[in-house]
Amino acid sequence: MTSTVPAPVTRTADGSALQAVLLDMDGTLVDTEGFWWDVEVEIFAGLGHALDDSWRHVVVGGPMTRSAGFLIEATGADITLAELTVLLNEGFEDRIDRALPLMPGAARLLAELAAYEIPTALVSASHRRIIDRVLTSLGPQHFALTVAGDEVERTKPHPDPYLLAAAGLGADPARCAVVEDTATGVAAAEAAGCHVVAVPSIAPIAPAARRTVVTSLEQVDLAFLRGLMAA
Repeated sequence: MTSTVPAPVTRTADGSALQAVLLDMDGTLVDTEGFWWDVEVEIFAGLGHALDDSWRHVVVGGPMTRSAGFLIEATGADITLAELTVLLNEGFEDRIDRALPLMPGAARLLAELAAYEIPTALVSASHRRIIDRVLTSLGPQHFALTVAGDEVERTKPHPDPYLLAAAGLGADPARCAVVEDTATGVAAAEAAGCHVVAVPSIAPIAPAARRTVVTSLEQVDLAFLRGLMAA
């Protein structure tokens, strides 16, 4: 986890204020979920295996150990998890070096949170080496801290990354708004006790208690996130 000094948290008398915003990265702020699948398809093709497109819903949003492990087991490919992890990170880095499109509404939301000094964290299942590359495009100044998947013992769908981010910002998880694009990330945020905004990227996500589903990040602004606390 990397961090800077977090912005002050403003609380109302009844404790109902939005205290922090915790944002997923791939598929939420940057349009890269497809990059991971493309890299996986390419690597396994080189190993002599074709990936079934239905597996995409299995591996999306998960920690690399789970996704890579599933693909090795499903294909029977002759490669270790450690070897595949290196190839996946290298292939992904090559793609984001060529292009890194932001999701519609991402730049506007980050600018608004910064303008109002809302404590904000980036919470991703991607490894630190990937996060640091993406931050050059997102702007590291937008985040008081960042949490990478290889920096926690248990990453998404476990609550640990979001609990760590909330603690680092001095915020109550119940007063944090999380924005996620996958069921895996949503499960992690909800297990941490956060309010969740789901913006599905690959697979559909149904609304639920303390979970609001929208079709685009362009529907999400500070007023919307503050409204989650009052609902």
